[in-house]
Amino acid sequence: MFEDSQGNTSKARLREQINENLKRVYEDALKEEIPDRFKILLQQLKAKESNS
Repeated sequence: MFEDSQGNTSKARLREQINENLKRVYEDALKEEIPDRFKILLQQLKAKESNS
């Protein structure tokens, strides 16, 4: 089963849109502040690690 050039183009455009959306979501997530409860947990883990 062969795709015509139009089918290949639409699949490529769909992949491109998915990639753009994933990048946008990932970039937004990187900009978010880490919640305080996670900061506290990380501090506790570091303290526990240094005591071992």
